[in-house]
Amino acid sequence: MVKKMWGSMAVLFVVVLSLVGCSNAEQSKSADGKIHVTATTGMINDIVKNVGGDNVETNALMKSGVDPHLYKASQGDISKLEDADMIFYNGLHLEGKMIDIFEKMSKTKPTIAVTENIGEEELLTPDDESEGNDPHVWFDVSLWIQAAEAVEEELIAFDPDNERAYKKNAEAYIGELKELDDYVKVQIASIPEQSRVLVTAHDAFGYFGKAYNMEVKGLQGISTASEYGSKDVSELRDYLVENKIKAVFIESSVPKKAIEAVMEGAKEKGHEMEIGGELFSDAMGQEGTEEGTYIGMVRHNVDTIVKALK
Repeated sequence: MVKKMWGSMAVLFVVVLSLVGCSNAEQSKSADGKIHVTATTGMINDIVKNVGGDNVETNALMKSGVDPHLYKASQGDISKLEDADMIFYNGLHLEGKMIDIFEKMSKTKPTIAVTENIGEEELLTPDDESEGNDPHVWFDVSLWIQAAEAVEEELIAFDPDNERAYKKNAEAYIGELKELDDYVKVQIASIPEQSRVLVTAHDAFGYFGKAYNMEVKGLQGISTASEYGSKDVSELRDYLVENKIKAVFIESSVPKKAIEAVMEGAKEKGHEMEIGGELFSDAMGQEGTEEGTYIGMVRHNVDTIVKALK
């Protein structure tokens, strides 16, 4: 009798364990069987789309033209973060006003900074170290490949049943990124060396300059939250005049009045220049356009720079 009772209890224990296992498996994904991901920026969202493929439903909080440095999450954004199965963000204080939210969310779900595996030796730190490491790593395509690898690892850890699909998708996407990296190198090398000077409203292109051999100048620091003053304007103006820079660039997510003030100052000193075009810095283009993808955005920037400076 006792033996029979223990046997029944053992069977019941196995059944309970299996039910718990099923329950956990169901909780790991949303009702439609897909992993629902919320990403902060369009660039990160693009990685998740490409690596996740059909197994992932993803959306970006910050749309075209939005400045992540100044972004404050709305109540609707909080809901999207709470409803997500996973959250991916840039890190390195790009989304500076959302750090507390990420810390809170990380207690209940995977909340991952895609830059977390990039070595400290590969990160740039501006002269004013109070701003921390430069977060604009996506402008060095080889570093953005590391971000794609981080997304791949996290998706596999969360959903190991679809590991093969994530690896296949990541391999294809990273192959495209390697081709993009080669394209950027060839195109920038076609600009005469003395003309390889990129002047923009804020210092978003440091990684781009380092990776592709361009001198980069920005009116503001690495964050648009930092203020610029008359001294910054006059110093950049004098640099443009002395070096006879023929074109400066505006950014889609930064008001152009600051760079126009520099141009006006240079004009008063007898040096006229033109706006070489609009670059996408902290946000991609409109969804559904070429510039609304990471690869399309980078190609647009490079082609615009080359056309203006070559």
